[in-house]
Amino acid sequence: MAEHLVFTLCAGMASMGEFAGHERRGTLTWPGRSAVLGLVAAAIGIRREDTPALARLEPLRVAVGIIDDGVPLRDYHTVETVPTAAARRPDSRAAAIRAAGGATNTIVTLRDYRVGVAYAVAIWGAPLADIAEALRQPVFTLYLGRKSCPLSAPPDPRLVEAEDPVSALRQANLPPFLQDTGIRLIASDERLAPDDTEDSRSDVATDRGKWHFAARRVYMHRPASEGGAP
Repeated sequence: MAEHLVFTLCAGMASMGEFAGHERRGTLTWPGRSAVLGLVAAAIGIRREDTPALARLEPLRVAVGIIDDGVPLRDYHTVETVPTAAARRPDSRAAAIRAAGGATNTIVTLRDYRVGVAYAVAIWGAPLADIAEALRQPVFTLYLGRKSCPLSAPPDPRLVEAEDPVSALRQANLPPFLQDTGIRLIASDERLAPDDTEDSRSDVATDRGKWHFAARRVYMHRPASEGGAP
């Protein structure tokens, strides 16, 4: 038995990952490791540029239980850009605009969201009591992706003793509108069963300030109660 912290992430709209800096900014169907740890950091009050504090969260292991991955929604934005020649591989978009000296362009970008999402999350592998308290009373507002995606229900964190993340996720406190639903798929840092399938996701933050992420192996597990492998 090991201690796990379980909580829920529900939002009317969510935007989770995918490559930034392109005309189309997509979203995946569940929040990855960087999204979960970023949300935990926001609850604690860690700022994006505080690299040492963010590094202290890296020992945490993460499993995301997908209850409802919602439906797709696309929005359109105009964005100020700079000519490629003027950018010269800047460290940030703001630096690129400064380097362009006012010679900017405007383009239309496509931004994808998921509408009506719900997830249960389990984290383990490091001290959890302070994180649980932070999720109850977060320092910064919690979003599921962009600032236009606030949570639609409190995370309601709960410390539980469980043999594995699957058992822990079953003990998550779901909001009233999810009481009759269950977890149908789990994405985990660790293999949870021999027949789990392997996937890859670029959601290990190497530099949050510059939006640099590395790939990791993720294991997809379908709970036995649902039957079959994903």
